[in-house]
Amino acid sequence: MKHAPIPPALFKTNRDRLRALLPKNSLAVANANDILPTNSDAVLLMQPNSDLFYLSGVEQEESVLLLAPDACDEKLREVLFVREPNALLKIWEGHKLSKEEATKISGIKTVKWLTEFRSVFHQLMCEVEHVFLNSNEHKRAAIEVGTRDARFVQDCQARYPLHDYQRLARLMHPLRVVKSPHELELLKQAVTITDKGFRRVARFVKPGVNECEVEAVFAHEFIKRRGKFAYNPIIASGANACVLHYNENDQTCRKGQLLLLDVAASYANYNADLTRTIPVSGRFSRRQKQVYNTVLRVMRASIAGAVVGKRHRDWQKESQKMMNEELLALGLLKKSDIKKQTEDEPACRKYFMHGLGHPLGLDVHDVGFASEPFAPGWVLTVEPGIYLPDEGFAVRLENDIVVGADGPVDLMADIPVETDEIEELMNP
Repeated sequence: MKHAPIPPALFKTNRDRLRALLPKNSLAVANANDILPTNSDAVLLMQPNSDLFYLSGVEQEESVLLLAPDACDEKLREVLFVREPNALLKIWEGHKLSKEEATKISGIKTVKWLTEFRSVFHQLMCEVEHVFLNSNEHKRAAIEVGTRDARFVQDCQARYPLHDYQRLARLMHPLRVVKSPHELELLKQAVTITDKGFRRVARFVKPGVNECEVEAVFAHEFIKRRGKFAYNPIIASGANACVLHYNENDQTCRKGQLLLLDVAASYANYNADLTRTIPVSGRFSRRQKQVYNTVLRVMRASIAGAVVGKRHRDWQKESQKMMNEELLALGLLKKSDIKKQTEDEPACRKYFMHGLGHPLGLDVHDVGFASEPFAPGWVLTVEPGIYLPDEGFAVRLENDIVVGADGPVDLMADIPVETDEIEELMNP
């Protein structure tokens, strides 16, 4: 845990919100993620399970949380199970949570060792009717690798086939998409770290530096501030920026090119998501500035349009309509192109082929129901772009916003984005 301690009130509030949605005589289970193997005897660093962290603040492997609000034994109405520390684990893997430490982090009074899990779980299963188990229900998830959650579901249903099993994700998604004030503070910390990294990189970039050197500058700034990369950084110079998920980050940045930076920090598992496009030489050309300002206008209008009650699909269509008009003005589209467009294939898709934004939080592409109208507390990315492979460059800009009752709040309003701000930052 690199981040500073988080008040357990955040996790207690999250558990209370979930409890309020559970029907009588229910049991909800949240598992830690697996530690994934690589080759030989090596493993990847564990990524904390977002739902388990949301409900407990615990980031340790093999942990399990049980919530049974109507359990006969009041001490078993919320139980956290963790690995029992021992001398061998301490030597090989380092410190493991004591029961007292787990309580301090989570606010859960009943903490037990994993060796007690089966007996406690059986006791609760004999009392409850409804069992809420977890799975990855993100609409874009690629479910190819078996998970700890999937194995638990299979084992649980085999041992207790007569219970009413339900999906925990259907309850967690609407909870997690609305960010509490505590969560927004953690997101703002990730944004602050991202801001520091971007400003340092903007002063560093010049013709001749390699994309990997730029990545290293971000890494140094993020890590020293107790953060990490929120996702694989995209450091794309010139035509590389026309590859939406470019990850090679190994080319030399050359005079006259633009450099697309889709890089952000994660702090305490909460993720920022920033994109900026800067001139390698420190000054935009006339054409680059023309395209850049087009994207900036669409971003600003789309931020303003992210209001309570709007649906994502309508928000996206509004941005596409704006982009059509902007591309007409740039000479990239003709009126005949717009006349031939369809609802599923707008004319602008040739140059702006991805979504306008997505929910953001404990996951970069956070959970939430895209079919539901925006509500206060939703955090969204706003990321229009124009991609011109024939001209050897692209421009994408991205800010993170909070949907509010009084209008959207731009969490990245202080991060330079106007062309004169970028040039001034790069030429102090």
